[in-house]
Amino acid sequence: MTDTNSPAPGQPGSVPSRPEPPRLIVPKSASEALRPEAGTPPPSRRSRQSRNQFVVFLNFLFSAIVLVTLASALFVYLGKREFDEPGPLAHTDTVLIKPGTSSADIATQLEREDMISDARIFRLGLRVYGGGATLKAGEYEISPRASMRDIMELLQSGKSVQYSLTIPEGMTVEQAFQRIASTDELDGDMPAALPPEGSLATDTLKFTRGAKRQDIIDKLTADQKALVARVWDNRVEGLPLKDVNEFVTLASIVEKETGRADERPRVAAVFINRLKKRMRLQSDPTIIYGLFGGKGRPADRPIYRSDIDNPTPYNTYTIDGLPPGPIANPGRAALEAVANPSQTDELYFVADGSGGHVFARTLEEHNENVARLRAFEKKQREDAEKAAAASAGGADKAQQGQTGN
Repeated sequence: MTDTNSPAPGQPGSVPSRPEPPRLIVPKSASEALRPEAGTPPPSRRSRQSRNQFVVFLNFLFSAIVLVTLASALFVYLGKREFDEPGPLAHTDTVLIKPGTSSADIATQLEREDMISDARIFRLGLRVYGGGATLKAGEYEISPRASMRDIMELLQSGKSVQYSLTIPEGMTVEQAFQRIASTDELDGDMPAALPPEGSLATDTLKFTRGAKRQDIIDKLTADQKALVARVWDNRVEGLPLKDVNEFVTLASIVEKETGRADERPRVAAVFINRLKKRMRLQSDPTIIYGLFGGKGRPADRPIYRSDIDNPTPYNTYTIDGLPPGPIANPGRAALEAVANPSQTDELYFVADGSGGHVFARTLEEHNENVARLRAFEKKQREDAEKAAAASAGGADKAQQGQTGN
């Protein structure tokens, strides 16, 4: 609030203000004029040292983090590129991974066999993609230039190399055992004793290296038992067979007599008709089995007249009815042919010289067929002799011509 009683300046009663004293200007030299003025005083020595150490640590930590991040990123990039790029394998090869092998040992094995370039990269790849615990044992075929990722996925899939073992129709148990024993990809010992003749399935089995021989035999035995039981249960009525053993025995004879599918039911019908009439079967394969057993007849050993008359438990020229057991392992087609034979009254058949057979109802017809076969065979022999003589004559003329020159 303004005091209204106070006189205004310049009016009577006012007090004049005192003028400010003039500033003294001290002259400076040129160097003093250029000298900077003093600023705020610096902090204490201890405070400055503490701040500098903290800043240095932060700078170091940040730099280390950046360097580690960059190095890790570079390592991951290079490792992923090597994991995905084509491998060093130049040609197709196989690798056998045994059960219980660790992922580290697998990586070392692959590197040792030049299938991957670096076991460490492979192990890290397994960790990143979670494949270490899913690698499966087996034998694998590695393609040329396969990457580590390709190999990892192959070992994860379990698609190992498959081998085949074929037991053909008409092979005896002893012959089948020899084939199983000589299959190098199988492992384990063979049984000490042979199973009964005719008890092995005629089939082609797929297996991986290291499969047990006993497991293969057990499967063949179980498959044949199931097949025989199934076909036997679906047989027609009125077969002159007492039991399953006689059923398999006759099927094995049919199997050895013909390899043509269209003939098996007719061949089976001939033997069944003979059994019903109490005629001897007179099957040549039974003579051979009676003489040589499961080993089979040597390729260069013919059947002599004395063999036909030689009494053995299996020779159906000298015994009545069926032999005591099968003479080979019959296949499905032979078993089904016996269980459901053709409805004919044929009693004879003989080879026709071209891989098949001709059938007859009477002995007279059969003898005519046999005579035609003998004439056919005689002509074949004569033609072969003429061809051999012509070949020899041509060779002699060629040799004489060379001598004359």
